[in-house]
Amino acid sequence: MSHNQPDENNRERRKELQSDEEAFRLRQEENRLGTAKRTNTYIWIVNSIYWLAGLLEILLGLRFVLRLFGANPQNEFARLINNLSAPFIAPFSTLFISPTSDNRVNIFDVNIVIAIIAYALLSYLAVSLVRFIFYHEA
Repeated sequence: MSHNQPDENNRERRKELQSDEEAFRLRQEENRLGTAKRTNTYIWIVNSIYWLAGLLEILLGLRFVLRLFGANPQNEFARLINNLSAPFIAPFSTLFISPTSDNRVNIFDVNIVIAIIAYALLSYLAVSLVRFIFYHEA
């Protein structure tokens, strides 16, 4: 009977170690999946910010070019661009008086340039904030 006791203890110890090892592997896999999910969410948010900021930059760039080359404001495309970009340019619209050509048709709109720079900086700050939130070690 005493000879059987060490074998029984060894078997129980092996089962316990195997159970601990399986639990450890399970925790590792759960951590890996959690990290992957967190990374995917982070990438989706950052890409969305860049995509939306890029669209806004293109829209403002088009407005700038149309004003610079004196596009007809009654043209449908020019009106569309002006109407879509108006809410985004509004905070900057009276910041500076923009220089014009002699015939006042071609306008180098400094306010649009400042808006483009401001929105680019805001998108950079938004991405930095998201990075801080997702990867800040508490």
